[in-house]
Amino acid sequence: MTGAVTRYFIDVLYKGTLYSGFQVQENAHTVQAALDKALSTLFRAPVVTTGSSRTDAGVHALQNFLHFDTALPLHPQFLYKINAILPEDIVLKAIYEVPPDAHARFDALGRSYEYYLYREKDPFMKDRGYFFPYTLDTGLLQEAAAIIKDYTDFTSFSKRNTQVKTFLCKIHESYWTVSEKQLVYNVSANRFLRGMVRGLVGTMLRVGRGKLTLQDFHNVIAGKDCTLADFAVPPQGLFLVKVRYPEGLLVDDRLK
Repeated sequence: MTGAVTRYFIDVLYKGTLYSGFQVQENAHTVQAALDKALSTLFRAPVVTTGSSRTDAGVHALQNFLHFDTALPLHPQFLYKINAILPEDIVLKAIYEVPPDAHARFDALGRSYEYYLYREKDPFMKDRGYFFPYTLDTGLLQEAAAIIKDYTDFTSFSKRNTQVKTFLCKIHESYWTVSEKQLVYNVSANRFLRGMVRGLVGTMLRVGRGKLTLQDFHNVIAGKDCTLADFAVPPQGLFLVKVRYPEGLLVDDRLK
């Protein structure tokens, strides 16, 4: 006998190398499909999740959230059982009971991404970063990253054929972390457009290599034309690192 329907948020991380993106697609191997299958197997009933953020093929996540509803009780060893069922490149970290109207996508207040470049050939970074052994002016990279915070319309950094109604985004953080062997672009915003982070990185790298001036970079953003931006950086360097929700939403961890 089952009780009332309960809504749960799940916190997951995954390595996206072997997947055709996050969202369920017909005849495609996706992260969400693997999660739905594992949950349905454990509950022995169909479970359909709703994700907070769609990542492209080859993109990774240190944190992403989904929600689902069920009237069935949680197995007392839920985390152990579900992670035994999931593929080794997907991990479910926590499950939270939330109000019935909570929504993994629409309640998110913001997201943070990191994009990794590595400067020396490294087989262990091959599917987790972009090998970029070229000379870069990191000072110009930082200046370009700071410029991004001055704008709210990112039409130039949205891939075509998107369904969004607005291209407005509020950037909270935008900066590069630089070390001898690695560069990481860090960006946080209330929302992101399709392909936006890779477009920002690709275009900033042109600035760092002296192929665009800082004024050119201003002009790319102000131009509101995606043909002006450079989206040609590979997906494996991109990580979704955090999804933020209203304080107090994710407090009822069912497994603590």
